[in-house]
Amino acid sequence: MSRLGDLIHLERTRRNMTPKQVARLCAINEKYLLDVEQGKRIIQDDQARRILRKIGLEQQTEADFTLDDIAATVDLHTIAPTIPQKEPEAPKARPVASLPAEDNEHGGIWLDALAGVLREVPVYNAAWKIVDHRTMAAAGGKIEGGPADKALYFLMPDDSLRGFRVLKGDLLLTVPAHSPIDGAVMLVKWKQHCTARKIKWDGKRLMLLSYDHELDTEPVLPDEVQFVGRCARLEAAL
Repeated sequence: MSRLGDLIHLERTRRNMTPKQVARLCAINEKYLLDVEQGKRIIQDDQARRILRKIGLEQQTEADFTLDDIAATVDLHTIAPTIPQKEPEAPKARPVASLPAEDNEHGGIWLDALAGVLREVPVYNAAWKIVDHRTMAAAGGKIEGGPADKALYFLMPDDSLRGFRVLKGDLLLTVPAHSPIDGAVMLVKWKQHCTARKIKWDGKRLMLLSYDHELDTEPVLPDEVQFVGRCARLEAAL
């Protein structure tokens, strides 16, 4: 499920509303609503806000928090299973016009197209095991200039790069690079484990730099190290 889908599902079930009731109230297709709640469709922020307002969620903190911030607080354990409810009598209010079927179909095409540019990027730990995934947008089949299907995140296991502003628990987005790049932070397999190091390379001498409490340089031979990729982006843990 997506975070926005979780939020819509949570607010709907808290109000004992069936998918059919919400679909009628918001003038959307019931199957589309269920697909959004189950994470099969991507919903735009403005449409998610409209649905949440229709079912009664007041976003008084919208000036300070984005809808993603609100959705990130959803506790999946608080989501009650959907129990079919007897539909109440129609309220005496202005009826909501239904959208033409072709509008919903066209919207679905655009949502499917958007889903095609998203990639599930794996998160690896120092033992080279996948521990999580992150969703990212790929432009032209690439992420940070590298093939989208080869991009990965590395979960920093320690503070060995503290002096380079990389701390334990930070995520390093890595794109493929199999030879040393002078001055870059690179993901390497070395001494039977995987780690990130800053590279010093003049074409002849290769050094791996770490910096916890003080700068440490480790001279190595190029064939002693397997270069996995270049760390292109840092996501700091809070």
